[in-house]
Amino acid sequence: MDMNDLRSLYTALSLAVFVGIIWWAYSKRNKASFEEAARLPLEDD
Repeated sequence: MDMNDLRSLYTALSLAVFVGIIWWAYSKRNKASFEEAARLPLEDD
């Protein structure tokens, strides 16, 4: 395994992590918690 193999493996892993984060952020089951967090700055103490 040379350096180019490691670089391509790192690139593929980074892409998989990025796609996983995007999938998690846009999943419907997280929508309620994200909307609640978005309203926090607008709430009075």
